[in-house]
Amino acid sequence: MIKTNKLLISLVLGSGGARGYAHIGVIEELEKSGYEIASISGSSMGALIGALYACGKLEAYKEWVLGLDLLDVAKLVDFSFTGTGMIQGDKVFAVIEEMIGDVMIEDLHIPFTAVATDLIKQKEVWLQKGNLVDAVRASIAIPTVFTPKKIGKRYLIDGGVLNPLPIAPTVSDNTDLTIAVNLSANIAKGYKIHIPKKEREKESGMEKVFFEMRQKAEQLFSKESKSAFDEMSMFDIMGRTIDIMQNAVMECKMAGYAPDIIIGIPNDAGGFYEFNKAYEMIELGRVIAKEHLQEFKLR
Repeated sequence: MIKTNKLLISLVLGSGGARGYAHIGVIEELEKSGYEIASISGSSMGALIGALYACGKLEAYKEWVLGLDLLDVAKLVDFSFTGTGMIQGDKVFAVIEEMIGDVMIEDLHIPFTAVATDLIKQKEVWLQKGNLVDAVRASIAIPTVFTPKKIGKRYLIDGGVLNPLPIAPTVSDNTDLTIAVNLSANIAKGYKIHIPKKEREKESGMEKVFFEMRQKAEQLFSKESKSAFDEMSMFDIMGRTIDIMQNAVMECKMAGYAPDIIIGIPNDAGGFYEFNKAYEMIELGRVIAKEHLQEFKLR
């Protein structure tokens, strides 16, 4: 191995639904600041972004996501009517599988862990071997959104259910720092992100698709299509509930394993299901990462 002056880091990418796009901006800022990512552990969207980085496809994924328009998103949404998840996910993962290819986790150039949850045994599962796409598909099976992924005899769902910020898999790493990205931070500070008009229009247009997703979800998962509060749909309440649960779990986990740097993305920066805000979340991740890294250097 060629020695460099770069600090080696273990990167922990948390779950948080659509806010996971912020991980892309964080990674770009880390590299720009001279850090070398030597291992990655991720839950849910953190596992997806981490896997894409580990196999060298993150830039391609970013270009694909930012290039999506209303029609593209509509074509990718394959609604499930089984009651086990709103979206089957086959169309989305067909694109991701084509992008990643037939890659085994153990063949990646850096250690990678995708964290999932065994739905039947109610246990945390570390996926560190086997097909990379299958591991990501399991880790990102957000309850009510994607159908569970069966691997072997296990039915696996979102890793964020039991470990939204999986620091433990990196504890034995021989690195200089552990940097964790928390997508559900309780932060009062507001961030103003400049969004070009073209991106704003695209976000607005895609809201129609996600509104339809909300309606489908309400039809699938509730007997009455109404909410407790006029300003919140069932989807909003569900998203907030997931955030609350994950924050409680995260506090318990952090008591045992504390990272050197925590980059916090505000939990109100975007809804759990607002996947139309890719540009905004990527830029937000970049801005917040830069801020935290500057603070760390001044310590």
